[in-house]
Amino acid sequence: MDGTVLVADDDRTIRTVLTQALTRAGCKVHATSSLTTLMRWVGEGKGDLVISDVMMPDGNGLEMLPKISEDRPDLPVIVISAQNTIMTAIQAAEAEAYDYLPKPFDLPDLMKRTARALETRRRAPARPAEVEDPGQPDELPLVGKTPAMQALYRLVAKVMNTDLPVLLTGESGTGKSLIARAIHDFSDRRTLPFVTVTAADLQDLEGPARVMARVKGGTLLIDEVTNLDEDLQARLVRMIDAPGDHVPRFMATSQRDLSDALDQGQVRQDLYYRLSGATIAVPALRERVDDIPLLATHFLARAERDGAPARWLSEEAGELFRAYSWPGNVRQLENAVRRLGLTSRAEEITRAEVETVLSNQPEMEPVLGGGESEKLSASVARHLRRYFDLHGNMLPPPGLYGRILKEVELPLIEIALDATGGNQAKCADLLGINRNTLRKKINDLDIRVTRRRKLM
Repeated sequence: MDGTVLVADDDRTIRTVLTQALTRAGCKVHATSSLTTLMRWVGEGKGDLVISDVMMPDGNGLEMLPKISEDRPDLPVIVISAQNTIMTAIQAAEAEAYDYLPKPFDLPDLMKRTARALETRRRAPARPAEVEDPGQPDELPLVGKTPAMQALYRLVAKVMNTDLPVLLTGESGTGKSLIARAIHDFSDRRTLPFVTVTAADLQDLEGPARVMARVKGGTLLIDEVTNLDEDLQARLVRMIDAPGDHVPRFMATSQRDLSDALDQGQVRQDLYYRLSGATIAVPALRERVDDIPLLATHFLARAERDGAPARWLSEEAGELFRAYSWPGNVRQLENAVRRLGLTSRAEEITRAEVETVLSNQPEMEPVLGGGESEKLSASVARHLRRYFDLHGNMLPPPGLYGRILKEVELPLIEIALDATGGNQAKCADLLGINRNTLRKKINDLDIRVTRRRKLM
């Protein structure tokens, strides 16, 4: 690499690490903990690239981007931030940052992005006209610090102001429609209508015309596209091909992998290619368990703002939330948290109260995945590949082997205990393991055993 990099971060360790890494790569580095100093350097014409934190002692790094773009339109800026909501990625994109990386960042990844920025230089596009902000960013419950969610944030920010059709896939309750709405609300079409279309809207011949009249060039979201029969899918293709005078942006949601549905003849090929311009896979909650405490805190805080009493999860309650599989995903988590906020007897929500609420949750099965005939090994392999893919170029956190075994062991032992009426001797025999081994696993996995008579 060749060039001068301006680094602004109030964390001395980060400044030192970046200075050393960039210097070894052949760059000159000027590092500071002050936005004032950074802007002075930029104004003096120094630097070929800026790497800046967001929250600084003397200001917000994102608020400096328009000034940098105005004074030095060819100067790329890479934003790094410890904030963990989608708003940081969206604001960085709107402010025309060259790139955005969440903390803690992967140093080799940052170095690759730095090399690309120095090679290409930034070309500042014309700014769209300013429009009124459609809503309060804090109301977006797209919260998460895990690599899966940070990758999703960056992808949302990249597709936001394009005209590409967007396909959002993921299990029920993961927030697909919420993400579609966020893409619209922070895009150039934010002042135009956002219309959700279901099969009922397309049933009669005039349905598509009424839909297009409602959307008026805004955003059209097709809800659960795989639920449409072949005739409605054909009607939808014709509507996309002849949208009229005001062409909307098309988005669609699906609980199923659309390529699998295409292979099984459940989605028309022409519709698939019209909708799959950019595909965003929304991770299930069990694939980002480190976000569960953040989401629970967010929902409790929101309930408090709405007039509910202040509540928080005890450490034991939080651990139980993390261990639960959440088949209903974020929607199920939100409902459980809201119920706990209303029924908890004290400010701190206990493990026993969480157990009571979770024991009453209906059984739900994820929709994404293979059919009933799929072998367990194939299902596990598919989920593991998706888990690795969600981390992009980064490896999952250490300890993966133990976490995966626990994910399999826990339901296996619980179901076996249920089938044997809680009789540990019979359960150990059924599983083919020593009774002492079973007892240890029950303790390690914190499984509650209820003895009852099993009528079989």
